[in-house]
Amino acid sequence: MKKCIFLVAMLFSGIIFAQEVKPVLEPFGKKLRATYFFENGQVQQEGFFENGKLEGMWVSFDEKGNKISSGEYKNGEKIGKWFFWSQNEDNGFNSLSEVDYSKNRIASVKNWKQEALANRD
Repeated sequence: MKKCIFLVAMLFSGIIFAQEVKPVLEPFGKKLRATYFFENGQVQQEGFFENGKLEGMWVSFDEKGNKISSGEYKNGEKIGKWFFWSQNEDNGFNSLSEVDYSKNRIASVKNWKQEALANRD
């Protein structure tokens, strides 16, 4: 009987840890602030909901905590300028993309690229 209880307890604890990390939801005036996390505890996304739709500024991060995107929603649709950052640690290559949204559709895209300066002696 003890072995059966132990087995059920182990199975139950494994199911709990196998589930995805749930977002933290906090009231913020008329909006609901949502924070999503990676399994390592780092923030994955932060933003707001209003009337069940994405609203206001949303920011996304990679697992190391570096910002990878930011932009704004209005009534559940992407609006205005969104920014997307990327960095390749192997060669120090960085890029920034600016995507302009109009009526939840891409209106224009601009890309900037920069190579890290080599160490100088």
